[in-house]
Amino acid sequence: MPFARLASATTPTCHIGVGLAAVGRPGYINLGREQDLPSVRSVDALRGRTHELLDAAYAQGVRYFDAARSYGRAEEFLADWLQARPAVDDIVVGSKWGYTYTADWSTDAEQHEVKDHGVATFERQHAETAALLGDRLDLYQIHSLTLDSPALTDKELHARLAEAAAGGVTIGFSTSGPAQADTIRAALAVTVDGEPLFRTVQSTYNLLETSAAPALAEAHDAGLTVLVKEGMANGRLAGDRAPQALRAVAAEASLGCDAIALAVVLRRPWAGVVLSGAATVDQLGSNLHATVADLDEEQLARLETLAEDPGAYWERRGQLPWH
Repeated sequence: MPFARLASATTPTCHIGVGLAAVGRPGYINLGREQDLPSVRSVDALRGRTHELLDAAYAQGVRYFDAARSYGRAEEFLADWLQARPAVDDIVVGSKWGYTYTADWSTDAEQHEVKDHGVATFERQHAETAALLGDRLDLYQIHSLTLDSPALTDKELHARLAEAAAGGVTIGFSTSGPAQADTIRAALAVTVDGEPLFRTVQSTYNLLETSAAPALAEAHDAGLTVLVKEGMANGRLAGDRAPQALRAVAAEASLGCDAIALAVVLRRPWAGVVLSGAATVDQLGSNLHATVADLDEEQLARLETLAEDPGAYWERRGQLPWH
């Protein structure tokens, strides 16, 4: 497992990763993003921003980097960064397949991505990812697996994924939606030749959306590495947008709301890697302060009251505009 590299890392931030969804394309749903990125979002401008973030993250001990085929040119930007830094050999690189980016570098496209978990899409996108990342790819995940996805039952796809695993790539899946827990449990039952297919799971978990926690604990107990995405709830837990209880605890700790929100996730015993979705170097630095947050039981109890009904949470997330 490539995540053994993280086990030997000694920096406090080695279990925080950087996700490139917010900087690999000009449009995304994170709140406040219109102020976070350059007014001219050319390919070169976002390539430069991505490289700045990767440099800052690596220098501060971050060792996991996460992309996807649908994150615009995120894989390309990451590949460029890796090629220019051949000595960087102690990181874990993950990407995802299953969504095709369709916005053509536009922020107001009618449709930004198209989902397809079929074998043909896997074969095409796996080849595209391999052409960019080559043997630097450690983890390849099904993007946003849900209970209705054919990827849970398609034996031909399972065989293809097992072939990729035999070639040295760890196979995982990410989840989305109010039924994340059920999806995780269904995926844990998928086997090829009697062996579990998936070795990692990446799910949304944050102060507002906690419903996947029991299933993520089960996945961890089954030997999977758990990656947590959207720990900031797409910006809803940052700055002035954060709920009052979170702002109060952040003030008491003299840290940003983002650091407190991520610190709570890092405390979960099943959380192997917690992703930062920072779009600026300053945001990343603030996120990394999560590793020094010292929260007491009374503060944690106040923060636990923020959890929402999963259906309401995902309905609101689905209404977030692409900026």
